[in-house]
Parts: sequence; C-alpha cells; structure tokens
Amino acid sequence: MTRVVEVPVQFDDRAFDQFARSYSAGDGARVLFDAHAAQWASPYGLVGLLTAGQALAEQGAERPLLTLPQDRDVVHYWARAGFVRQADAYFELHGKAPKLTPRGESDVLLELTPVRGADDVHEVVNHIQERAAAILTHELKLEAAATMGFGMALSEACQNIVEHAGTGGWVAVQTYTWRKRLGRRVVVIAISDAGVGFRRSLEATQAKRFGDRWGDAAALEAALIQGVSRFRDPGRGQGLAGIRRYLNRWQGKLSVRSGAARMTMIPPWDDDVPLADQLPFFPGTQVLMIVPAHSE
Repeated sequence: MTRVVEVPVQFDDRAFDQFARSYSAGDGARVLFDAHAAQWASPYGLVGLLTAGQALAEQGAERPLLTLPQDRDVVHYWARAGFVRQADAYFELHGKAPKLTPRGESDVLLELTPVRGADDVHEVVNHIQERAAAILTHELKLEAAATMGFGMALSEACQNIVEHAGTGGWVAVQTYTWRKRLGRRVVVIAISDAGVGFRRSLEATQAKRFGDRWGDAAALEAALIQGVSRFRDPGRGQGLAGIRRYLNRWQGKLSVRSGAARMTMIPPWDDDVPLADQLPFFPGTQVLMIVPAHSE
C-alpha cells in the first residue's frame, strides 16, 4: 500500500501548509511524493521537500518515491538548483532528470546545500558572500552596509541548525523578480531541517514559565521576540534578534515555521499574518528570509 503526498503545482511558502497537511496524514504506508504536475517551486518548497524525505529516512521508514515534474523547464530548474542530486539520497526518483552542462552565472546564488556542522556554515557563507554583495548593491540597489548584514543573517540562520536541530538541514539562496507580489527583484534565503524544532529545544528551560500556553507558538515567541536560547551563556539567543533587525532595516521578511506554528515579521509590502498556530505538523524548522530591491 502506497500513500500519495501531492506536491503543490506552485510550491512556495504560501502552499507549504497544504503540503504539510498531506505529509502529516501518515499511516505507516510507503510514501509517494507526486510532483509530476509541478509548475514552479521556490527554494522554500525545495528545501521543505528534501526535509520530508530526510525525516522519513531518520524515522526508519521505507524509502519514499518521488515523481519528478513532467515539464522539462521545471525539472531542469530543480536539477540546476541542486535538488535532484541531493534528493537521490532520500528518494527513489521516477521521471527523467536532465544532464546539466556547465554554465555561467545564474539566478541560483547557492544551490541546495546540506548543513551538517559549523564547517558547512562557514563554507556556505564564504561561497556566497562575494556574489551576494554584487547582487545586493548593483541589482537590489541596497547600501554596501547591507552586504555585511546579509552574511550575518545567513550564518546565524544556518548556525541554528547546527546548535538546535539535532540533525542536519538544507539551505538554498536565489534571486529573481517577484512580479506578482512585489514587482521588484528579491533575494530569497530558504533553510530547513528535520530536527527537534523550537518547542522541544526550549522545553526544559521555558515550558514551566509559559505554563498552559506552552507549545510551538509559545516557543517561537520566546525565541524570536524574547531572544531566549536553550543555552545559558550570556549573549546566546541573539542570532534571531540580529536577523530581525537586519531584515527590518531593509524592509525584508522573516518567517519561521516550527512544528505546527509559524511566526512572521511582516514588511509593508506583504499581507501575511504575524502568527499562525494549529497548522498541520511538519518536522523540524523552516526559515524564510526575503530581501527586496530598494524602491526608487
């Protein structure tokens, strides 16, 4: 018996809860992730799909199947973004994956990259820093100061995987023109892990303080708003606060989903909700950061 999890046709942060609902309705059967009709996937969608496969592997479940998109352009992008190569470790792939030829600079600033330890974080940041600086200053028309903060935000978000998840995760960075929702160029950072999530990470030190309110939403509040960390060292827990300050300065968006809740720092150009609770459960933590071009 095989259970089918539909991958949304437009697979981004807005469609992620739909994907999580289908994923979480598990019954122990082998899972088939059906992406044959997919027309587009954001970095957030791709790291989330990889996380789903990783979580099943770490649960000892039977290797899931994944039907690749039928659209040649779509599956070519998935391959160019590094998804197909990474997915081969977690899924039995069905469909034709393209063979890529070397190409020059593209809108994929950082293909889908695993983060397992501190060395991976340094490598990711060093790899992307120079290209990101050029994109931020020339294409997005941001001040030079934005480039240093960008590296900090990327580093801190990846470091959260290393320090809190208890397992590995994924990061992807891309730039493209966001015509429908903003009408400007944006840089998108998507990070996901299949780890313990914020609630379990902070439970030992924070559950008693929150009492009956304790849950995924309260854990996100403690981490993002109050700067709480499971580490008692002075200065710990300030990474997410630094990311919030950076994105607020450049009218960026920060969204953190963990377990069954999502907290979002909403810029003027977006219509998301600050807190969504009682969402379909999904393993670990998913982080979305969006830095838009400066409006003239």
